[in-house]
Amino acid sequence: MKTIWTRRDFLKTAGAATLSAIAASYPKKLLAADGEEHTPAATADTVIVLWMGGGMAHTETFDPKRYTPFEKGMAPDAFLSTFPSIDTAVDGIKLSQGLEKIGKVMDRGTLIRTYTAGDLGFILHSRHQYQWHTGYAPPQTVAAPHIGAVIARTLGPLNPVVPAFINIGQRFDVGEGEEVKAFTSAGFLGSEYGPFNIPFPDEAADSVRPPGGMTPGRFEKRESFYKRLLAASPLGEHGSDYQKESLIRSLENAYRLLGSPAAKAFDLALEPLEQIRKYVPDYEPGRKFQAEQDRFGAKYEQQMVGRFGLGCLLARRLAEVGARYIEVTTEYIPFLNWDTHENGHTRAAAMKKQIDAPIAQLVLDLEARGLLSRTLIVLASEFSRDAMIEGKPEKKVQDQVEIPKTVDDMKFYGMHRHFTDAGSVLMFGGGVKRGYLHGVTADERPCKTLEKRVVIEDLHASIYRAVGISPKLAYEIEKRPFYVTRDGEGKSIPELFG
Repeated sequence: MKTIWTRRDFLKTAGAATLSAIAASYPKKLLAADGEEHTPAATADTVIVLWMGGGMAHTETFDPKRYTPFEKGMAPDAFLSTFPSIDTAVDGIKLSQGLEKIGKVMDRGTLIRTYTAGDLGFILHSRHQYQWHTGYAPPQTVAAPHIGAVIARTLGPLNPVVPAFINIGQRFDVGEGEEVKAFTSAGFLGSEYGPFNIPFPDEAADSVRPPGGMTPGRFEKRESFYKRLLAASPLGEHGSDYQKESLIRSLENAYRLLGSPAAKAFDLALEPLEQIRKYVPDYEPGRKFQAEQDRFGAKYEQQMVGRFGLGCLLARRLAEVGARYIEVTTEYIPFLNWDTHENGHTRAAAMKKQIDAPIAQLVLDLEARGLLSRTLIVLASEFSRDAMIEGKPEKKVQDQVEIPKTVDDMKFYGMHRHFTDAGSVLMFGGGVKRGYLHGVTADERPCKTLEKRVVIEDLHASIYRAVGISPKLAYEIEKRPFYVTRDGEGKSIPELFG
């Protein structure tokens, strides 16, 4: 009998793992006997992940196929790409229309076209997002740490007053917020290695300064009261000494940041206006990036153009002051952004307006400051999309979208279903090759992986290789090793590195 996973199942198993995490003791580092030979010299000090939450269609972005313009009454399987392809700075690499600025910096990057998501049965975004960020498919009996937490714990901070792991752009009070929380944590590693969350980048400065009118004395009293509340919380009552101390250390780290000069990096108002407009061309001071979550057409996406750009600018400023791992997301909200179950073409067009200028400018800014060579940028999504296929051609799973017999409305023109047999990952800096294309996908449906398949443990091993972490590194939890790549079997991909 096939198991069909639901959101409730996901939360139940994640909750059980979280309860076990608060009782976990100090997670001792372990290295397999042959692990030393797999520990490379680091080519990067900082990792910036640009997360395209919701399932970014490869054929609409970084792996364009045959273009078919919209025609009322067309068959739903008539189109592979709903945008024409464009040339880039690299002969032989074409992107989808709307990514012209990224195309101009492709000579600095590596493009993987054959990332293959795991076979997890009935497709839930939360399960694939969990797997991408932790390296493991849920459910797990322990609270698996996010890759950012692993890097923070293993390498420590570059700057002792700057959070090593910073998460920009994701709210936890929208859509499947609880599921996103399940993997956006340090898990059993301890709270001090978890993310410093900044939901709105234009409000980042508020997160590193006391509220208006708050005197130092009053702030210290509030901190003392907060510690008493924590003592009465489930962690305070049932947590191990290590987990309690880790939480207190996370509070102390945040307190140090408040009085540090590095806190200025969080204040985008200190950035010259002409520089902000390179990331957000129509930016005006004081503009707020909030909109009604309207799933009809692409109203929400069009109004939110700029928020991701400010996140990329903030990431650059934080990389300059020594953040170790930074994630910037377009934000996962069901049926919005890259979750293109309907209005696929119009929504993808708006999403490309969100990412094109800021990603290109992030690369150029880091390069101009001499930081790109030691900063690894990774753009990725949980899986891709296709108009017809749910899952993989040979492992189809239950359909979640009804496809009409004919496409009579623009809302059906675009990529609707979850496709896991190919997806694009874009990388810059940090030792990866410049102007390199990895992998081949089919030019006709199903546009699946044909050569050089990349799976999550090998992608993670490659990211870890860049920062000098062995894929065979493990942390002891519940008297057994928990490897940073699945069972310690991840292998970095040598072709990606120059």
